[in-house]
Amino acid sequence: MLAIRMQRTGRKGHAMFRVVVQDARVTPTSGKVVALLGNYDPHSKVANIDKDKAATYLKNGARPSDRVALLLQREGIELPKWVTVNTNKSGKIRNPESCARTARPSRRQPLRKLLPTRLQPRTSRKIRKPRQVIILKT
Repeated sequence: MLAIRMQRTGRKGHAMFRVVVQDARVTPTSGKVVALLGNYDPHSKVANIDKDKAATYLKNGARPSDRVALLLQREGIELPKWVTVNTNKSGKIRNPESCARTARPSRRQPLRKLLPTRLQPRTSRKIRKPRQVIILKT
């Protein structure tokens, strides 16, 4: 069975995706691609997809992933009846107690206390106070 998926490309922190047709048993990172349908830039929300190729593969039974189905629908490609598009996002946070967005903003600790001792920045030489010299007049 064929699957229409996104294959991640791009550098670290700046993802770009290829929309590819692959065998469903192969991982997206393997590089074994049946056809390249286009690409998607999530930063600018721009998709370049060959609509004729995508319609042909969908007609022949290629199953799109959820994200690709939304993308194809947004591009105006007619999806078969058996493809379900989940448009409602739950927006649930998996671990709300460890998420930075939900953390309490109370009493932030300095970086030195948060880091383990081996990762703390080393302080340079201690600055000594100059000695006080007292001159007694006789």
